[in-house]
Amino acid sequence: MNYDVECFCKVRACVLCVCRSCTDIICCVLFMLVIAGYIVVGILAWLYGDPRHVLYPRNSTGMFCGIGQNKDKPNVMYFDIVKCATATNVMAAALQGLQCPTTQVPDLYFNSFIISLRSTYNIDKIFIPKTFCDHVCVIFNLIPLCVCVSGLVIAMVVSVFFLLLLRFTAPVLIWVLIIGVLAVGAFGIWYCYNEYMSLSNSALTYNNVGFTTNVQVYLQVRDTWLAFLIILSIVEAVLLLALIFLRTRILIAIALIQETSKALGHMMSTLFYPIVTFVLLLVCVSYWGITALYLATSGAPFYKVVAMNTSQSGCSVIRTFNTTQYPTCPSARCVFINYNTEGLFQRNLFNLQIYNVFAFLWCVNFVIALGHCTLAGTFASYYWAFSKPADIPTFPLIQSFMRALRYHVGSLAFGALILTLVQIVRIILEYLDHKFKEAQNPCTRFIMCCLKCCFYCLEKFIKFINRNAYIMIAIYGKNFCVSAKNAFSLLMRNIIRVVVLDKVTDLLLFFGKLLVVGGVGVLAFFFFSGRIQTPGTTFETAALNYYWMPIITVVFGAYLIAHGFFSVYNMGVDTLFLCFLEDLERNDGSPQKPYFMSKNLMKILNKKNKPAKTG
Repeated sequence: MNYDVECFCKVRACVLCVCRSCTDIICCVLFMLVIAGYIVVGILAWLYGDPRHVLYPRNSTGMFCGIGQNKDKPNVMYFDIVKCATATNVMAAALQGLQCPTTQVPDLYFNSFIISLRSTYNIDKIFIPKTFCDHVCVIFNLIPLCVCVSGLVIAMVVSVFFLLLLRFTAPVLIWVLIIGVLAVGAFGIWYCYNEYMSLSNSALTYNNVGFTTNVQVYLQVRDTWLAFLIILSIVEAVLLLALIFLRTRILIAIALIQETSKALGHMMSTLFYPIVTFVLLLVCVSYWGITALYLATSGAPFYKVVAMNTSQSGCSVIRTFNTTQYPTCPSARCVFINYNTEGLFQRNLFNLQIYNVFAFLWCVNFVIALGHCTLAGTFASYYWAFSKPADIPTFPLIQSFMRALRYHVGSLAFGALILTLVQIVRIILEYLDHKFKEAQNPCTRFIMCCLKCCFYCLEKFIKFINRNAYIMIAIYGKNFCVSAKNAFSLLMRNIIRVVVLDKVTDLLLFFGKLLVVGGVGVLAFFFFSGRIQTPGTTFETAALNYYWMPIITVVFGAYLIAHGFFSVYNMGVDTLFLCFLEDLERNDGSPQKPYFMSKNLMKILNKKNKPAKTG
């Protein structure tokens, strides 16, 4: 059998030269069929759906505002909006909560509408929302908008420099953070001991206090501070012992972090790959939202003539009217009730919505898996280059991306499918819990809570397995099951190194995110609160009614940017770590099997490459 194969790396640069073929073909075909079906569902929804029912308001007769003959009247005016809140339950049940029992008309300007109403019908009391009549809140103008964008640019620049500088500052920064954590623990021990001694004359005990929601009461009990003191002392002792006995593994973690920063310096394009992932996810979310919208509005609208006011003569009973009965009830109106459910397509709308959610989750998980595999292949090509940077492939990110799409769509779809099924089960559990929450007894609530917790943990575990499986797929080109098994076995054989690296990396990246987001947030606060005056601008803080809105926008955007950059860095650390473990197990430093790790790592482990013998 002939396979379309590709060598993963240069023969002279890597002992792990892999000839690749397509993996998990059955799952690849299944994924393509689901995508094709998803496209068909979208087309059918587009043919039968009418999103105007949710995009444009309607008046009391069902006519749309802002289109058609009401093109110049985009707004809908409620004669008395208070009735929307005070409608009887009977009326709400009759109309299924879809209409407000007051006359609604389209109009371009509310003020002109009020003037015409008052002059024509001599109406003095009409309820108008104050927001539309008095003023429009000014949240952004040109200068604050520029400052928001500038804040995001600053976040991007700071994130990049922080990651690149870790090549030189990682050892100092990590040891400072570790010592800082120990110092905080020591301060906590001292503070708890001081509080414990200050309450030496207190006769208050837990028996006297009993159960109360006032936490401050428990802080007046001496035993509370004793418990805190014991817990902090144990944690501090564990951290000190770990620091003493795991010093070498911490040094390995620092060296891998430095190596990741060096890799980023040689392959800067990896930092911007999250943009590709973001665009693909945006496409998935948009397609899902549009399809769901069209499916929800499929079918022709169904109208009925109903009584809007049952207290009027001839309108005592909520019922439909025919044309001869209509004049007997002055408040009778033609209102929208629901959408027509006749036809095969309309009868299966619920099933199609389920398919829409399933396909959406699978596509989203596949996009994330593609990003993991692409970045893993890029960083692996760096590690297995014997002479860096000379042996690093040209355009490693593009090569890795194309390699993943060419050979491993099936494997990535397989891992994404497993995760999707677990997420579907979690959605069903949440739906059942919400649906039957009032009817549950303590036993069923406990069982439901256990199920939700178990599947939450299962989802986290599968994400961990998938992430490392994608790394092994990028390195060796095996199918998903073999890659997941090999990755899990490799990590379990080095579980202590895994824990140390994971915690050290988490601590470092948390500090980095805190630095980026906190710094940009503080700058935004000082600017929008008027504490910093920008030279050459006429912006005044008084122009903002709510200056916290742009601050929150800047902080949220800075967090997304920092998370995107740091996720690439985290993937690089994980990939280089697995490559490092493979390097240790497969190579021995001989000319036939040389180590590919950095000289710093070899120095920490007391290993070196033996020179080739000359004849």
